[in-house]
Amino acid sequence: MIILIGSQKGGSGKSTTAVNISAWLADNNKDVCLVDADRQSTASNWVADRDESGDRPKVHCVQKYDNIRETLKDLDGRYEYVIVDAAGRDSKELRTGLTAAHILIIPFRPSQPDLDTLPTMVDLVNQAKDFNPDLKVHGLVTMAPSNPVVNETQEAKEYLSDYPDIALLNTIIRDRKVYRDGMSAGLGVTEMTNYKAKNEFQLLVNEVLK
Repeated sequence: MIILIGSQKGGSGKSTTAVNISAWLADNNKDVCLVDADRQSTASNWVADRDESGDRPKVHCVQKYDNIRETLKDLDGRYEYVIVDAAGRDSKELRTGLTAAHILIIPFRPSQPDLDTLPTMVDLVNQAKDFNPDLKVHGLVTMAPSNPVVNETQEAKEYLSDYPDIALLNTIIRDRKVYRDGMSAGLGVTEMTNYKAKNEFQLLVNEVLK
């Protein structure tokens, strides 16, 4: 199964989502390959830090840029799960990845600049579906305020209701320091001690893979 994490906006939690899904799968004895298709190399740096520790389940990693379609198809025949971290912009990696993926997760923060990118993402998805009609598309609210008084998350949900091609996930990823700590340590939050963050990603994986 190929799961592409992609968006039109940098800083939306794309790489964080990709590495945490990968860590969860590895911890649950799944054969997983993380494809870093973002030239910033955030995901591959995370894997390098993970490998240095030497005591965590293996997440295989490859870096691939430009047209990634055939690479993803090949890896899909070799691994149970292929998780793709595409650049946070309209890129060749994102467009070609969309033609091969089984699932697309679009992470976005509950802010107007992030929401404004969704119409373009819908256009890209519709173009990709000419080649990949079975592509499933999910929207994921990330970096949501943990303060329950702030209603940005609900507003984001209402905004997304205008785009039925994107199925909004019930899981919400909150803005927590533990996610940044995990990125620098080569760990997934499900391998750490923050119960709330662990629960968020457990719910996310259960919802996406159900």
